[in-house]
Amino acid sequence: MTIRTDFPCRVVEHEDMGIVMPDGVRLSARVWLPADAAVRPVPAVLEYIPYRKRDGTLPRDERMHPYFAGHGYAAVRVDMRGNGDSGGLMLDEYGQQEMDDALSVIDWLSRQPWCSGAVGMMGKSWGGFNCLQAAWNGHPALKAVVSVCSTSDRFADDIHFKGGCLLGENFGWGAVMLSYSSRPPDPVLRPDWRETWLQRLEAEPWLAPLWAGHQARDSYWAHGSVCENWARNRVPAMVWGGWADGYMNTVAAMVAGAPAPVKGVVGPWVHQYPQTAVPGPQVGFLQMAIRWWDRWLKGIENGAEADPAYRAYILHSRPPDASAVHRAGHWVAEGAWPSLRVVPQVWHLAAPGGFAPPGPPAGYLGQDVGAGAFSVSVATPQHLGLAAGEFFPMGLNAEMPGNQAADDALSVCFDGPVLAEDLQLLGAAELRLRLASDRPLGFVVARLCDVAPDGASVRIAHGMLNLCHRGGMAQPAPMVPGQAVEVAFKLDQMGYRLAAGHRLRLALSNSYWPFVWPSPEAGCLTVTAGRLTLPVQRGADAAEWVPPPAEHAAPWKHRVIRSGKSRRIIERDLIAGTEALVVEDDLGDAENLAHGLCSGETMSERWEIHPDDPLSARAVHVWEQRLSRGEWRVKTRAEAEMTASASHLRMRAHLTAWEGEVLVLERHWDEEVERRFV
Repeated sequence: MTIRTDFPCRVVEHEDMGIVMPDGVRLSARVWLPADAAVRPVPAVLEYIPYRKRDGTLPRDERMHPYFAGHGYAAVRVDMRGNGDSGGLMLDEYGQQEMDDALSVIDWLSRQPWCSGAVGMMGKSWGGFNCLQAAWNGHPALKAVVSVCSTSDRFADDIHFKGGCLLGENFGWGAVMLSYSSRPPDPVLRPDWRETWLQRLEAEPWLAPLWAGHQARDSYWAHGSVCENWARNRVPAMVWGGWADGYMNTVAAMVAGAPAPVKGVVGPWVHQYPQTAVPGPQVGFLQMAIRWWDRWLKGIENGAEADPAYRAYILHSRPPDASAVHRAGHWVAEGAWPSLRVVPQVWHLAAPGGFAPPGPPAGYLGQDVGAGAFSVSVATPQHLGLAAGEFFPMGLNAEMPGNQAADDALSVCFDGPVLAEDLQLLGAAELRLRLASDRPLGFVVARLCDVAPDGASVRIAHGMLNLCHRGGMAQPAPMVPGQAVEVAFKLDQMGYRLAAGHRLRLALSNSYWPFVWPSPEAGCLTVTAGRLTLPVQRGADAAEWVPPPAEHAAPWKHRVIRSGKSRRIIERDLIAGTEALVVEDDLGDAENLAHGLCSGETMSERWEIHPDDPLSARAVHVWEQRLSRGEWRVKTRAEAEMTASASHLRMRAHLTAWEGEVLVLERHWDEEVERRFV
């Protein structure tokens, strides 16, 4: 990693530039400009997120935005309405007000004397979502976007539902936002900080029940999903993803679906920007973003539009490591996606626990298999899934999938033959099953794993289907117990090369805790036929692309007041019989030496369940936020709990806020959501 301090342009910074919305609400922007932008206007690049530029994302902001400004761009980091140092209130994610504000900010930027009139937009996660949404909504000044770790479909590929299954992260992210949104503006920038803070606290929503209540792909989820009308995706977009992130499907979807020039890159990374993300190798994301901006914001003919459509890092077989610093592999470059170099290979499920030789026609499912027919019961214990890892891991704290062998032992597994040669996969596998359920509500989870000769199991990809959604995500219906149906679903996109001597394993389960919230009853699925269609890449087995090396601007200047520490453990209560995943993450406390603001954060999660009882599932999250400067101190604490009965999901929360030692606010929520399809 190279730290750059010498740039073509000298950079000046404005720490609080006001952007007034049409309704009078002032948004706060931190802006880095080339020093001569007033006489030589430059394009603007906007990052627009709720995560607080003053402290929250400041460490990464200072490594990115001065870099862009140093290369001839106005880098603009805006706190969204209701967050950080901006005014107003935020009541949900990706609301119409948020989208309208984004277009107003773009319009304002395009009219500034230091701006050439051309605007680009970038972001990761929330910022990756809303730059795609802004492009979809359209503004003539918005010329290009760079989206990292985002989604094109809010129901299929976000933190709330996956395959129609309710994700544990729906509750987890609700607790995160309850905590994040509880923090006040910085008094140095906002003399009315206290009034603004109390207004935010009084209006703050508890969003987890709202999200969980939309159990079908209805208009709520369609809003903000750019896949609703691919034809409207006409702004050039560079889209990035990571195989270790939960948003790895967006890149392929955008490259295949959008009519605009779209270039996709997927690396081995977690939910971070690619110049700093683990596992390595990191790449020169900032240089590649500038090349994209140069082409579309400055009109420089640099050939960016002729780059390969889809560049992907093919992971190589290695032992499982939930805290991998680096993943061995090689880059491939596809000129188009879908690619003619990727061919489907059909593997048929067979008993006992294996696959029939590939080869029957694609429409064959096994109905006429005769002596090859089988029947297998899938009724897995509720604690299966403790090795699944986080939906979007952030770093090295054992957040990535670990050795799957223990979960495999609890699953129904189909193992392929020992491979005589390497098997290279790129794309999404599809699983088709004939099955019956003995309960009206239930789901099936499929994991593709690379099994080494020593038995270690690495998760390549996973996918899941809420069986109520077997006919589509918009119109779910309960299963008819005992009635066999044919279901099909895709697993996540993958780029992986299994080594000769290894086996490919398909592991099936109807539990996956805490990744998926359990069904109301411990049901049994009877599978009588199935086929797995693999995307086999008949391409290069050596690097087809060499990315630029990673570099960034100087890191932030700070003093560590108190170091943090993390723990991630699995507990087994030998008396109660429960199993629990416990996560503790103390980020410590630090002082920003540029403006003196001290900040700190501590969180804990507990995901507990009894192997025999899905209604024993319980999640408890606690978040604490700390801010101070001199004699000024504030603290907030968000406590959240989720449990369930056979008929309802129950989500409680408790928020407290202190100024010094004085409790200034206390709020409680206790909400139930009917279990219609989950």
